[in-house]
Amino acid sequence: MAEPRRYLIRMLAFLVAVIAVTAFIAAPLANAFLANAPLNGLILGVLLLGIIYNFRQVWILSPEVNWIEGYRNNRTPLSQATTPRLLAPMATMLGERKDRALSLSAMAMRSLLDGISSRLDESRELSHYTIGLLIFLGLLGTFWGLLETVAAIRDVIGGMSFTGGDLNTMFADLKTGLAAPLSGMGTAFSSSLFGLAGSLVLGFLDLQAGQAQNRFYTELEDWLSSLTRLSSGVLGSGEGDQQVPAYVQALLEQTADSLENLQRTLTRGEESRIATDGHLVDIGNKLGTLTDHMRTEQVLMKAVAENQMELKPVLAKLADSSSLGGGMDESTRGHIRNLDVYLGRLVEDIGSGRDEIIQSVRSEIKMLARTIAATEEKKKN
Repeated sequence: MAEPRRYLIRMLAFLVAVIAVTAFIAAPLANAFLANAPLNGLILGVLLLGIIYNFRQVWILSPEVNWIEGYRNNRTPLSQATTPRLLAPMATMLGERKDRALSLSAMAMRSLLDGISSRLDESRELSHYTIGLLIFLGLLGTFWGLLETVAAIRDVIGGMSFTGGDLNTMFADLKTGLAAPLSGMGTAFSSSLFGLAGSLVLGFLDLQAGQAQNRFYTELEDWLSSLTRLSSGVLGSGEGDQQVPAYVQALLEQTADSLENLQRTLTRGEESRIATDGHLVDIGNKLGTLTDHMRTEQVLMKAVAENQMELKPVLAKLADSSSLGGGMDESTRGHIRNLDVYLGRLVEDIGSGRDEIIQSVRSEIKMLARTIAATEEKKKN
């Protein structure tokens, strides 16, 4: 969107030109101002306030433009951006739609633009009032001066006497009496001059402020139009077409929003299901690895059992020979005892390994059951 700087530059250039013209005719303007200083001072004060207000009207558009550009370019998160004044309804709407793109219906766009247009028009009411106030003060000074002139002329005419007097004295009195009417005419024309000139200055500044606001409104409308989804607005009804009632269109828009929310929910559910399937695959792989370890342990246990079966006859013969008083020395007996100890430890290790494997299998099965239960619960919701 275009920045309102160029309108500020135009307004500043116009004010510079007005100040230059005022400086060029400063002496006559000073005399005119002194004709009725209180009223003319009031007119100039209103003019100054109107100039400041018109500049403010253009200046406050810059934050609005920066906010829109920040949203369009995703430069500033909405939670960190300063809330605009003219676009407060739009900021509220976008704050409620944090996780989705902006999409408006034709009715919502029109309602939003009408609200912004009413705010812009309301902001210009004071500027229009100051222009009318300057014209009113100028006319007030005019009528005030005319009343003073009429009263002074009446007094002059009432005080004139053409009988038995010196002609020079009579003209001197007439000249003195006409000073008051001329002073009243100065009040009338000076106040009209300042009032109309001030209204001319404020009129140009208000024109530039209005152009800046209209440009802002037009570009905002163009941007929102690109984000608006259109509906036919017409339903078939037998012989012809009828326009959809407002509440039906609002219901359709609400249904579309609900379907959009449902689609996002289904998308999140699908993503959760895919993640759950991935976890189940990982658990299956771990169970396969655990099964391979159990098979290996089973083979080892079988080999140990076979070795025990093979050693049993040998141990029986050794026992028989020792009972018969055969020649078994002490070292052989020691080796046999060590062998018994080693076999006992081997049996204990096999038992503890079996318990650990069973406990691990139980834990994995419990995890698998909880995962499956959570998945079913999400699908039901």
